[in-house]
Amino acid sequence: MSFLSRIMVLKSKAHFSAGGNNRPADSGLNVAFEGTRKKSASRAKSRVAIIIASFGLVYAVIGGRLVQYGLAQPETVSSIGRADSLMASRPDILDRNGEVLATDIRTVSLYAEPHKIVDADEAVERLATVLPDLNAREIYNKLKSNSRFQWLRRQLTPKQQSEILALGIPGIGFRPEKRRFYPGGPTAAHILGHVNIDNRGVAGMERYIDEQGLADLAAIGMTSDAKLEPVRLSIDVRVQNIVRDVIDAGMKNYQAIAAGAVVLDVHTGEVLAMASVPDYDPNRPAEGAEEGWMNRMSNGTFEMGSTFKTFTIAMGLDSGKVTLNDSFDATAPIRIGGFTIKDFHGKRRVLTVPEIFQYSSNIGTAKIADLIGIPGHKEFLTRIGLLTRLPTELPEVKAPSQPREWKKINSITISFGHGVSTTPLQTAVAGAALVNGGKLIPPTFLPRSEEAASELASAVVKKSTSEDMRYLLRWNGIAGSGKRALVPGFNVGGKTGTADKVVNGRYASDLNFNAFLAAFPIDDPKYMVLTFIDAPKTGEGGGRTAGSNAAPMVRDIISRSAPLLGVEPKFGEDGSALLVSY
Repeated sequence: MSFLSRIMVLKSKAHFSAGGNNRPADSGLNVAFEGTRKKSASRAKSRVAIIIASFGLVYAVIGGRLVQYGLAQPETVSSIGRADSLMASRPDILDRNGEVLATDIRTVSLYAEPHKIVDADEAVERLATVLPDLNAREIYNKLKSNSRFQWLRRQLTPKQQSEILALGIPGIGFRPEKRRFYPGGPTAAHILGHVNIDNRGVAGMERYIDEQGLADLAAIGMTSDAKLEPVRLSIDVRVQNIVRDVIDAGMKNYQAIAAGAVVLDVHTGEVLAMASVPDYDPNRPAEGAEEGWMNRMSNGTFEMGSTFKTFTIAMGLDSGKVTLNDSFDATAPIRIGGFTIKDFHGKRRVLTVPEIFQYSSNIGTAKIADLIGIPGHKEFLTRIGLLTRLPTELPEVKAPSQPREWKKINSITISFGHGVSTTPLQTAVAGAALVNGGKLIPPTFLPRSEEAASELASAVVKKSTSEDMRYLLRWNGIAGSGKRALVPGFNVGGKTGTADKVVNGRYASDLNFNAFLAAFPIDDPKYMVLTFIDAPKTGEGGGRTAGSNAAPMVRDIISRSAPLLGVEPKFGEDGSALLVSY
């Protein structure tokens, strides 16, 4: 065998030998590889499980904290609203001539971040040097709380902000806000109402504006720092100021506990002015307390006394069963159900209808009501709006009260103003219907044209009835209890109402609730004026009846406001005489 052949044989053996020896080794490698792969997959699963567990733990912690915040008291979590909520704007409120009655001003409020406060005691002491009325204990508790935010004082003045900044207290800051400002102060408080600390309307027309959608827009940030269209009212701030001044003086001069008045356009239902005292300053509503917040003109009900005789006689005339030429026997008192109905200044004779009105005869008025009957009496007062809640924009409107069951004694006493309680504003609105041609027009505190008013008006009495009532009101102004309401040149007609005041469910003979219902110029009425004074102790001439105090208040309001309302005076029998000074 050649050398080359031997080499080939050896290589061939070596090859087969290597191949045989490699099979076991190759099997071992495969097993090792499979084990490594299984270990890697196991480690990957463990890592995924750890990641899932970690995320689950994080979300559990977040969920737990949310539950904790949800169960905690609001002040321990956060006392601050959204910035856009704090800066939400309100529209300016203007009078009918464009004068500003309410507007927003920018201000700041003081807050603290308790976790940044170094020394709560020192911080309270230093803040008290600028805000001396600060409640030290309350502020200290806030600064030591676990919350991240606490209000300390809302709506600071620029001077207060500057002085607090100079103190350099860490953890103290300021947030911008809007504050409502009423330039006239208490002048139209019960009409405008006021807002709360968050600039949300809580009374009067401020509340009405919010109820028309402003509050919803503010809640979603749509009014954030926005310039809104102003809201114009029917109020004439010049007349409003006169009315408020007159009733405030009347309450003081006649030593009464309250007074009020309204001036109403008889053709549109617009309220030109309305006030009630005691009142309050809407810039500082908390100082008004309950006594000042009470709007007695629309949210207080009273027995309006003899002013109701106006409606009773109008009812008789409108029914066709009574005319101005008719007479009723007022010689003797009426005795019914254990009660005696008599006249305050009885003439003890037969009285004509104009005399019944002029002398304010309870007996004559009661006989007119008895002639109409209980169903007709109740229907007429309902028709003229005296037994149902007054529809208007002002939220503070109280419903009248009446007997659950009308008996004959109820009809008789209601005829002269006892037994039904209505609001003074409601009485004025019903009175306007008797002088404007017979149309009952819902009152409004927003501008309204005569055309718009006509669409809302409902005919409640005949035009002839309205003409007769204008005559009676004029006659009573000249020859009856309305003499002290006369204003030269302006032809005032009206009716007094002196009612015994109800105290603890009983009539007090020594306390009166007095009112005067008037229209001017009575030959062609444009405005209705109603005044009331509660429990006066005196009046002009020393008396305390409506003719001595409620009537003079009407006189003062008309004499000062008529020229502003564009009513031209007329002198002489035909109104053509001129006032000449020599």
